[in-house]
Amino acid sequence: MIPFNKPYLSGKELSNIEDAIKKGKISGNGYYTQLCHDFFEQKYGFKKVLLTTSCTDALEMCAILANIQKGDEVIIPSFTFVSTALAFVRQGAKIIFADSYADNPNMDASKIEALITPKTKAIVPVHYAGIACDMDKIMQLAKQYNIIIIEDAAQAIDSFYKGKPLGSIGHMAAFSFHETKNIISGEGGMIAINKERFCNRAEIIWEKGTNRAEFFRGEVNKYGWVDTGSSFLPSEITAAFLWAQIENLEKIQKKRLEHWQHYDVYLKDWTAKHYIKTMFIPSEATNNAHMFFLVCESLEQRTAIIAHLKSHDILAVFHYISLHSSPYYLEKHDGRELINSDNFTSRLVRLPMYYELDVEEVTNALCQF
Repeated sequence: MIPFNKPYLSGKELSNIEDAIKKGKISGNGYYTQLCHDFFEQKYGFKKVLLTTSCTDALEMCAILANIQKGDEVIIPSFTFVSTALAFVRQGAKIIFADSYADNPNMDASKIEALITPKTKAIVPVHYAGIACDMDKIMQLAKQYNIIIIEDAAQAIDSFYKGKPLGSIGHMAAFSFHETKNIISGEGGMIAINKERFCNRAEIIWEKGTNRAEFFRGEVNKYGWVDTGSSFLPSEITAAFLWAQIENLEKIQKKRLEHWQHYDVYLKDWTAKHYIKTMFIPSEATNNAHMFFLVCESLEQRTAIIAHLKSHDILAVFHYISLHSSPYYLEKHDGRELINSDNFTSRLVRLPMYYELDVEEVTNALCQF
């Protein structure tokens, strides 16, 4: 069986974990955590980063930092994972769902302004498949209406918009290191802060609402409970695993891009023959090869393709179900039809994508459909 995903292992994960144990500190915010923080801040220019136990946790930190309260409105795409909404729902916000573009799953930036009201507190663009949203338009709206922008960059590590790293453009951002991502720690995430005014509070929220981090740096003579927060920081074991991945980021990216390009080249004639669309990448965006997806002509065609690949021991999968139609949010949604989001719900299929993939076997099987 060719699985949809297989975690990449560099070979140093276990030795790093053993080293973390030998250092005598395996709770969070130790040696390996700092290595990871320094890397991301220096490579991508984030003002401050903090590892978290998941991207969901990072989004929840963003919601607290943005001071989201009951009655506030937050605009997000409907075609996204539940965490994008959940982090703000837990703060009492009303979610306003935006539709996708017709040619890609990102939120249609030209339709956002019509959704803005005096209650709009934040916009959360999701860089689906690591492909950038129209951040110029979104940041222009932020400035015009005094709205906080939180980039959901769960899938967007090492991807760029007009030369700027994704996650560095909005006021803050959330990343994922779940085992399905380009670099992983099993479960794990990271918040990136791009505005100085959020930095100090982010560290306090990260440390259960205490100024413990300042105390250990010798900046205060005692620490106490000074704000809200939670235990958002991961253990050194998680950070040590992630560091082994970070050291191989370029190698991983090179191989994933080779797989992506093979799909793109070898499926061109087959997709045209079957009226299937391949991924659209805007000229201002880069591709980090997080995934390769197809948009089928119909639900029936997608179902047949998934079954065909399964008969060849290849696992392909669909993706999100539009959140506005979910059982939890159906009655809370304002009733607008979000046609493009629903189209991706029923027609998008993701092909296997991982470091060790035999990509030729997948394309050969597809071309027999």
